[in-house]
Amino acid sequence: MNLDLLAVAAHPDDAELTCGGTLLKMAQRGYKTGILDLTAGEMGTRGTPEIRAKEAAHSAKLLAVKWRGTLGVPDSDVQPSRQHKLRLAAVIRQLRPKTVILPYWEARHPDHYHASTLGYEACFLAGLKQLPIQGEAYRPFKILYSSSYYADVRPTFVVDITAQYAQRRKAILAFASQFRPSKSGKKNNVHLAIDRLEAEMNQLARHYGQMIGVDYGEPFLQKELMKVDDVVKMEVRSI
Repeated sequence: MNLDLLAVAAHPDDAELTCGGTLLKMAQRGYKTGILDLTAGEMGTRGTPEIRAKEAAHSAKLLAVKWRGTLGVPDSDVQPSRQHKLRLAAVIRQLRPKTVILPYWEARHPDHYHASTLGYEACFLAGLKQLPIQGEAYRPFKILYSSSYYADVRPTFVVDITAQYAQRRKAILAFASQFRPSKSGKKNNVHLAIDRLEAEMNQLARHYGQMIGVDYGEPFLQKELMKVDDVVKMEVRSI
């Protein structure tokens, strides 16, 4: 399968929270999109790997992605080890995505910033012909970094997801074990950071949308300069 766009995330639901609207928008434009969850989220306080896998499959349908898989890296121990890099490089060769979305390289959760390094190095290694893994050597053309979890950084650009926002929210809430905890048995309910996460990500989408003059947006960075051909038709008003 040759994907046009692949999002690599540390845990199930990370891609939905950070770039779900963009994935859906690209799918609606006819591109083949995919999500690779590095872990099964087995260290989460709520849910089980089996439950989260079902939720991830349902969410993938809502976002119209063509492929979703799990690399099997241990949750809470995402590291750019040689073993993990080779396994991810093999997936890159299999899927051959033109563009890859990775988490931003700074984050509160170690799995997120390690996923960024792991993803970049695997993309590079996948292009080495002598690498001892299956598949023809291949390297993605573009690597983007989703910065939604790290609000202090100024993005390179923002994707307008106003038309995709409602469906993106459905995809996030498909992870009912995480974002719709049971109201019964209060003694078993534990307040977690994720209790506010969905609302906070919606607020960030609104914030970045307003920065580009739309209702909702998702921010991204790229390390290289952007090329602009027509400076007369550039969007977003300056004054």
